[in-house]
Amino acid sequence: MRRRSLFVAAASLVLAGSLPAAAQDYPTRPITLIVPWAAGGGTDAVARIIGSLLEKDLGQPVNVVNRTGGNGVVGHQAIASGSPDGYTIGIATVELNMMHWQGLTNLTYKDYTPIALMNADPAGLQVRADAPYKTAKDLLAAIKANPGKFKASGTGQGGIWHLAIAGLLKDQGIDPAAVPWVPSNGAAPGLQDLVAGGVEIVPCSIPEARSLIDAGKVKSLAIMADKPPALYPNLPTLEQATGSKWKTAAWRGIVAPKGLPQPIVDKLVAAMEKINKSAEYKEFMSSRGLGIEWGGPKEFTAFMEKADADFGAVMKAVGIAK
Repeated sequence: MRRRSLFVAAASLVLAGSLPAAAQDYPTRPITLIVPWAAGGGTDAVARIIGSLLEKDLGQPVNVVNRTGGNGVVGHQAIASGSPDGYTIGIATVELNMMHWQGLTNLTYKDYTPIALMNADPAGLQVRADAPYKTAKDLLAAIKANPGKFKASGTGQGGIWHLAIAGLLKDQGIDPAAVPWVPSNGAAPGLQDLVAGGVEIVPCSIPEARSLIDAGKVKSLAIMADKPPALYPNLPTLEQATGSKWKTAAWRGIVAPKGLPQPIVDKLVAAMEKINKSAEYKEFMSSRGLGIEWGGPKEFTAFMEKADADFGAVMKAVGIAK
């Protein structure tokens, strides 16, 4: 019995000592970076620049793999189902805070090890350039006085930009149904419909509306963020324009399967912070008008927790939460 106890104790010491050693050597083989969306899109582009810079920093190949389907469910599930050893990581997107409310999956932000928030593109409030509304406050007053008259578009039913306008209306004590939503396959067709007069509002990100704003066909009245965008520093925040504290953004961040050992978490966090501050990342994101954000594991978790609660409340208000 004594010999057996000594063996168990020795084995425990070996196991306790092996994890830091393995983490210290990490990575010793290629890493897979899963993207829940198709190649060629914004999320894919962000994942590939992160993967390229991570490869240089860690000295191992980073293979970007697109796992599409189920409105993001397939890829997010693939990340969550991976081994928590640092060799499967992924880029999670804002849909993670929405899918479970729609009954598409049971996955939530709690099913992952958060590494770093890397990007966020807040919603802007876009109208036609010739619209009579000079401020967001003017537009909200007109909506309140004429429920049902103003239509909005920019994504599918229950998508991020639908929730952006619905959340704003709810925050201002206006029934979200006062602005009927016209589903579209994204911000680009929604903006074209706006220019053509089919809808009156497109609450998409500023980068998505940039070309039409610069062309003088669309104007943005406010941004749903803490500060004006770098592209248009004179654009007021929603709080400045209306007093509303409602904020929302399409975000992207790096996560790993739940249970990733802390030493590996620390190494990945350090690598992501280095990438986030690098000239290459800043130049890449700036050239595409994408916002750079930073949040380590604690900040990223708090960010997702708040976004999840906010979206849940809005989706219940518009009747699309299961």
